Amino acid sequence: MKTNNYIYLYDGSFSHLLNTIANLIKEQIKPLNIQNEITYQNDLFSTALKITNDTTDKLSYKIKKTNPYIYDLILCSYLSAEENKELIIYYFLLNAYKYGAKIIYMRKLKCVSKILEIAKYVHNEAHKMKGFLRFQELKSHFLFALVAPTNDILGFLSNHFQKRLPKEKWIIYDEKRKKMAIYYQNKIYITNIDIKNIKLLFSKDEKEMEQLWITFFETVAIKERKNYRCQRNFMPKKYWHNIIEMRDKIENNN
Repeated sequence: MKTNNYIYLYDGSFSHLLNTIANLIKEQIKPLNIQNEITYQNDLFSTALKITNDTTDKLSYKIKKTNPYIYDLILCSYLSAEENKELIIYYFLLNAYKYGAKIIYMRKLKCVSKILEIAKYVHNEAHKMKGFLRFQELKSHFLFALVAPTNDILGFLSNHFQKRLPKEKWIIYDEKRKKMAIYYQNKIYITNIDIKNIKLLFSKDEKEMEQLWITFFETVAIKERKNYRCQRNFMPKKYWHNIIEMRDKIENNN
């Protein structure tokens, strides 16, 4: 396999990333790097190329149908905040083409151990966020929640709450990525939008409901058994600003 000094760009989508990697493997090219063209910053010492020959549109579907577990590993890596995640996926797929389904057991390969680690981290954050997410009621009777996860887990959260709250109308907004998931009439719509200058109008009962929840939270706690170190382990401080019952602790620098 030949190594070159080109950085290969993709349009930011999962399908185009897989298409780019498939073409590189087919042409037996080891790239210097693979980067999202949206966030790529040009420099004087490297040349960027973009593969536009879209011959593998159905590659993601094929992988998912053939081996859902491998598909999940690749998807989680793509959704992660891991640096150079594209290269990790490239080397994982390069070895997957060579070894087949048994690739997941070859943990001595750096790309395999790394992608398993990333997938675990992404799934763990998605699992935690399902419990940390707090909805507030808008005047429009939509339920609204703010999140700011490390990884791009909006899809995981949307699928969970579609099953959890199938009869409600809700919005989950990822303020870090300025991306919103809207659930309405049994369908999920995901769109990019910045709500910084949009004033959210909450229902007249929302403040009362928040106070009732905080009261409940404080009441069920056993004062003598409070362990703030343990609490921070299970509920990291980076999530507190969007958790209703923890906001006062941020203000008091606890």
